Amino acid sequence: MSASFVYSKNALHMFQQNRYEFKRYTNWLFSVRNIRFTKTLIYVLLMLVLLLFNNKFIKYIVLLVTVLYTIYAIIQEEKKEYIKPLVLTARVKRQICVYSVLLFICVFLLVNKGVNYSLIAVISVYLPYLLIYLMAIITLPIENAVKKGFENSARAILNDYNHLIKVGITGSYGKTTTKNVVKDIIGEKYYTLITPASYNTPMGITRTIREHFKPIYEVFICEMGADHVGEISYLMDFVKPKYGIVTSIGPQHLNTFGNLDNIIKEKMQEIEMLPADGVGIINVDNEYINAYQIQNNCKVVRIGINNKEADLVAYDMKYSNTGTSFKVDIDGETVEFNTILLGEHNVMNILSGIALAKELGLSNNEIKAGVSNIGPVEHRLQIKNINGYTFIDNAFNSNPVGCKRSLDVLKLMPGKRIIVTPGLIDLGKEENEANYNFGAYMKERADFVILVGEKNSAYIHKGLEESEFDMNNVLVTKSVKEAFNYVYTHFSKEDTILLENDLPDAFLY
Repeated sequence: MSASFVYSKNALHMFQQNRYEFKRYTNWLFSVRNIRFTKTLIYVLLMLVLLLFNNKFIKYIVLLVTVLYTIYAIIQEEKKEYIKPLVLTARVKRQICVYSVLLFICVFLLVNKGVNYSLIAVISVYLPYLLIYLMAIITLPIENAVKKGFENSARAILNDYNHLIKVGITGSYGKTTTKNVVKDIIGEKYYTLITPASYNTPMGITRTIREHFKPIYEVFICEMGADHVGEISYLMDFVKPKYGIVTSIGPQHLNTFGNLDNIIKEKMQEIEMLPADGVGIINVDNEYINAYQIQNNCKVVRIGINNKEADLVAYDMKYSNTGTSFKVDIDGETVEFNTILLGEHNVMNILSGIALAKELGLSNNEIKAGVSNIGPVEHRLQIKNINGYTFIDNAFNSNPVGCKRSLDVLKLMPGKRIIVTPGLIDLGKEENEANYNFGAYMKERADFVILVGEKNSAYIHKGLEESEFDMNNVLVTKSVKEAFNYVYTHFSKEDTILLENDLPDAFLY
């Protein structure tokens, strides 16, 4: 039964990494990446076939092999270095209690029915992955009740502060960076609370309000994430912001959204659900946003770089490996801005902050000061010095547009330019093509490529080959740790290393 405990922990861990969702968990379970589960399934089927012979000697062999397999699984589990370990939240503790009872009942019934111990041992290897479904069904009403109680408490807190300025930010990408940028700009005038890190779900927003909100705050900036139809509508009804920002729209979370039209409509709910006296800020450089017919008569501010018909346009941009400068015409005055943030996409993020600051009554000097004081955003094109080496940390949640922007930034850097990446995920049928294009785009922007994980990076490898990248300068590693060890032993401290995306363990098996 020790096998059950090893695989139970793994199953619970992966269920957590897949956001406690049946569809995501099932996709992980039967993914071609999931080598561990595939090996387990093959082993179980093979042992079951042997047990069909109903031979006493074979039963003993199966039992012995299963014990050895369990020891091997325990050793592998001990050696495994998870990127994101299992977090023992209150929810997980409740799940463990229910799961343990279910496992005990299953084993008790098998023993009570006189099932052979060899068969029980084999079943115990596979059973944990299936019990997750039953455990989740049983605990779902409990979790929904807990969630509803906390949300109602958060709604009550928001309702107590009628004069609080509330801002919603959504988009396929750029939400977290924009949120931090906006905070730094309007912080020149207002005490501002933002949802921390990537707290962009109902529970994340609820926790922010319940744990961090204080009467001193004048502005609440709420990042709103969605990977299913209806989630933005739910969050808009929850927070009820007067101001809304849509950063960009593109193919992201296609496995759960189904198609791009659903994504576009869902993200634009941010603007369409604003009150009549609200203000929407949209990026009209994005073709999907620009083409969308907004069903709301509220004020809409259009920002852009390439679209010169926008209400606020950034121009005369200058990029370097230390920052960016650009100009914007605001109320007849040309204002020059300087920031340590890198890349054109960050100029667009800053434009969102400038547009909102203008609506909230900040002067041009206050806006300029706010832009110059913008700090780096964790894991988003953040320049870091690690062990004396220069890294560009863009490890969080890469996407087809963002990865190309990262490579454009890498191209500006001195010395050899190295990229470490496991590739892109959660793009449904477009995932392979996106990874192929990602690989092809690396030519002339990176000098050396380190791919983490053979299966998930296969199409990047193909894109590199067919773009005639020097394949002598491509390495495939099994883990990020192995990639780092290679960097430290083969490159100098004058070189630059881009860390592009950091997949959770559920995508690296």
